Amino acid sequence: MPDRIVYLDHAASSWPKPQEIVAAVAESFDVYGGNPGRGAYAMALATARVIFNARRDLAKLLGVSDSRNLAFVPGCTAGCNLMLKGLLKPGDRVVVSSMEHNAIARPLNFLAEAQVEVEVVRADPTGLVDPDVMEAAVRSKPTKAVVCQHASNVTGTIQPIADLTDIAHANGALLLVDGAQAAGHLPVDLETLGVDAWSASGHKGLLGPQGVGLLYLAPHVDAEELVEGGTGGGASELPHQPKTRPDRYEAGTPNTPGIAGLGAAARLLLERGEAQRAEEALLIRRLHEGLLDVPGLRVLGPELGEPRIPVLSAVHERLPADEIAFTLDRRFGIAVRAGLHCAPWAHQTLGTLESGAVRFGVGYGLTDADIDLVVAAMQETCR
Repeated sequence: MPDRIVYLDHAASSWPKPQEIVAAVAESFDVYGGNPGRGAYAMALATARVIFNARRDLAKLLGVSDSRNLAFVPGCTAGCNLMLKGLLKPGDRVVVSSMEHNAIARPLNFLAEAQVEVEVVRADPTGLVDPDVMEAAVRSKPTKAVVCQHASNVTGTIQPIADLTDIAHANGALLLVDGAQAAGHLPVDLETLGVDAWSASGHKGLLGPQGVGLLYLAPHVDAEELVEGGTGGGASELPHQPKTRPDRYEAGTPNTPGIAGLGAAARLLLERGEAQRAEEALLIRRLHEGLLDVPGLRVLGPELGEPRIPVLSAVHERLPADEIAFTLDRRFGIAVRAGLHCAPWAHQTLGTLESGAVRFGVGYGLTDADIDLVVAAMQETCR
């Protein structure tokens, strides 16, 4: 078994983490041990400052003018649950794309059982949502919300979020977005896009630690909180959760190490994000070109040269996806993901629900040589 791991599962979690993020997490254990907002002593105030700075820098990275509209959550899944269950009530109608991850699909299934009407609009064979098809569905009946991923964790397809925002708002609906795969891999300006809610993981393209994410709620969006409890500050005497942001959505002691690491990641991406994205685009194109020459292999999603995030999945005409992934790991030290990628709706759309696919997620730390090794390994494995 090879000694070195060539890691291509960045669509699940980025690895290895840049040293700036590792250092920030370590420092939080050594220096920022106090609970923010729960004390006036120096350590508690210093911890509160770390969290304030992280929120400020993430807001700058994501085009949010008031950082109070960004709430820290345990991850994108928690954020998706909050925006869906906090906004949709029995009798509401929601229109959603057929490419969604289970972080959207399962909460909507729960809400459908609670008398929320859910209409799924089928994407095209590359995983792209057609705005015209979505608009027709939204206009057919009164609709509370349109829900769509920003980019696909299976195909890398980038969805037309600006168009979907216009469609939703023209029909009196909200646009709610799963931004897990876009954050860090795409330039994002949430206020320019006009989205009403947008949730993201901290540990994927944002390069932060696991166990922390964020949820943007536009100022006019009044989502009910799902968790209640201590918030510190001056609201402890209230019998109910305070309505002020971000306290309303951040009950309990925050994940200070995770937030510290995510803040460091935001500052890193503000400085180097454009260069990182350009490098990722070259690497995913190199991988795409190489895999097109592997016999029996079909690459899913956008055609070569079409826009995509650095995620690519493929199926072989004969070899099972899990067998390919197992061979890449054991023989070549290449880590990829096989299966349905927590997105059965997407695989049903693509016609790969029975077979699943092998997913290659490109990200921080990979080189041209790594990509060439993956292509050579795939050639040998599929021969």
